[in-house]
Amino acid sequence: MPFFFYDYYYIILVIPAMLLAVWAQFKVKSTYNKFSKVENSRRITGAYAAQAILTFYGINDVRIEQVSGKLTDHYDPKSKVIRLSEGVYGSSSIAAVGIACHEAGHAAQHAEDYKPIKIRNSLIPVCNIGSTLGIPLAIAGYFFGFEPLITVGLLLYSAIALFQVVTLPVEFNASRRAINVIEERGLLVQDETDGAKKVLKAAAMTYVASMIVALANLLRLVLRFNNRRN
Repeated sequence: MPFFFYDYYYIILVIPAMLLAVWAQFKVKSTYNKFSKVENSRRITGAYAAQAILTFYGINDVRIEQVSGKLTDHYDPKSKVIRLSEGVYGSSSIAAVGIACHEAGHAAQHAEDYKPIKIRNSLIPVCNIGSTLGIPLAIAGYFFGFEPLITVGLLLYSAIALFQVVTLPVEFNASRRAINVIEERGLLVQDETDGAKKVLKAAAMTYVASMIVALANLLRLVLRFNNRRN
């Protein structure tokens, strides 16, 4: 019988987590679509808002560029570039301002050596190895009857879940920085700020869902291998 032929843990743990992730993706897209159609009263663009965050934190060595795609916004710490998607860079929508300020919040984190983001970045090489070799090593250890190999495989794979856990404070902090500056500098009026908060909260749910999926997968594997050992 194949090792994963009857995988009840997948049905009980992973499928509900994946459904949550699908819902989170739907929620962020629908919220973005709603507030991307509502312009802010000051006609501030995403690029302008991102620059306002950089100025607030006294950051002078980060560029802001436009990139193609939808919701492809990100901060590149190596190049020190905030890349904003076509629907954010030149848009004056509430969603654009919120997203742009969030990405600038990441730039502020790097400028201040925010510890959680340093921990997250240090996990990336281990995550790359774990996503490729973690499960194969654990399965090989099981079939060859070599338990240390199973342990190594599961530990490598667990780095993926740890990465997702550490990602949460990084993303929440970037959004908090964004909203604080939006309110302090008056980039948006109150109702508009509430809309930006909804966009960022919806985006945050995708990270929460990713963490739950990773933890569900890890728990599933641990239970499967432990049951096979007994």
